[in-house]
Amino acid sequence: MKRSDDLLAGLDDIDWAVLGHAYGSAEDVPGQLRTVCGPDQEARENAFRSLFSNIFHQGTRYSASPYAVPFLARIAVAGPAGARADALLLTRLAVDWHDEYDLPLGINTAAWRAAVISPEENLRWYDEQITAETDEEQLKNLREGRAYCAAGHPVDAREGALRSYDAVRAQLPVLLELLGDRDLEIRTKTAYLLGWFPEEADATLHPLLACLDGEREPVCVATVLVAVGLLADHDPEGRVRHHLDHEHSLPRWAAATALTRILVTHSAAAPGLPPAERIAAELAAFGAGPAPESATAHHAGDLHSYTVRSLLHLMGATEDPDGILLGIVHALPHLEKTGAVPHPLGARAENLLEALFEPTDTAKVFTELSPGRQKLLKVLAELLTAEDFQPVPFGSDLHKQFTHYGLPGTRPALRTYVGLSTEGEDPSAPSPTPGNHSATTDPTSPPDRAFAQVTMPVRAWSGC
Repeated sequence: MKRSDDLLAGLDDIDWAVLGHAYGSAEDVPGQLRTVCGPDQEARENAFRSLFSNIFHQGTRYSASPYAVPFLARIAVAGPAGARADALLLTRLAVDWHDEYDLPLGINTAAWRAAVISPEENLRWYDEQITAETDEEQLKNLREGRAYCAAGHPVDAREGALRSYDAVRAQLPVLLELLGDRDLEIRTKTAYLLGWFPEEADATLHPLLACLDGEREPVCVATVLVAVGLLADHDPEGRVRHHLDHEHSLPRWAAATALTRILVTHSAAAPGLPPAERIAAELAAFGAGPAPESATAHHAGDLHSYTVRSLLHLMGATEDPDGILLGIVHALPHLEKTGAVPHPLGARAENLLEALFEPTDTAKVFTELSPGRQKLLKVLAELLTAEDFQPVPFGSDLHKQFTHYGLPGTRPALRTYVGLSTEGEDPSAPSPTPGNHSATTDPTSPPDRAFAQVTMPVRAWSGC
């Protein structure tokens, strides 16, 4: 282990007091980093929790966040044993919970960069507003906002996130060596991190593939395979395809997941890939079983949700979409609640409705639906709860989604529609009444460009 003063060289050269985090001035960050590198394990853990809550609070990154990244990277490489794996939460500083937003196709950094509002743009906006404003209270707020922006603090959440992302990206040459670390957790977390940097694929794909040569632990193999699939535009020398025959189900799932992404995003590579039916069969087999005891970190460990989304994308590449839909149906009972997605079945149900049904003002006749769609709706009627039809944040807001596609918008009505018993249900209960979720615009805040791939989940394949 390196000395802590080596790990933290340059720490005091940064004016942390003028930087900010979730709770104000970042002047406490140096002390927290020093404690993270110290000998007391309990103190290290407490300091790391405080540090991460400061610089990554509910997904937001702050002006201090990118400045902490180089020190966390050094700690990951050469810090105290108990701190190294924690420091690889660099992934969250880089990409928030893009597992939910951008899987299975991977992060679209070009679109992200295009959507970011630069500090210069924000300053111009403030100047225009200040010139036109006559209300003294609004002027005061606008001037404070401009001063905050001029001091280097990000006022566009995407711009703040991008600063942290690029700070982590700059550390990848150092972090790559961790793919060969003796610690399984370190190797696995590093592979997970690398999959989120498509702009660095030329530098990271070869080390990831080399890691596959000597790796024997299924979780690490699977994590590397998914990362390769998120970065590659083809299957290098059939290395991914080879793992469809792995002795463990997790690497087989990961190989199928990686091949799905390559097949869908790089159709020119299709002649060198297994048929979509072969890939789908492996995903369906995994989805039909219970969750594995050990899983990759993708989708916060809810690999069945990941499987459903991958299968949806494959429906457009097969001659038997209903067959793939049945594979999706068998995976739905195994979805798991995660910290990022408290209602996974509701989230996937929304993806499925959008992908498989056309909006209509006319009620759909159940018997006229395809067998796969009938089976899907029946399983959803069995699994969804009454709360799922309530508005967010306490439900999944599926009442609005179902009725948008001409389907019953409550659990009792849906069960009646598919021919299930409504015993114990309350058919007289009123339909959910969505609250007023319309956003109010703060006139002292700069405009926010709409960008679905960063701010909200990407919809699944919609070509059915």
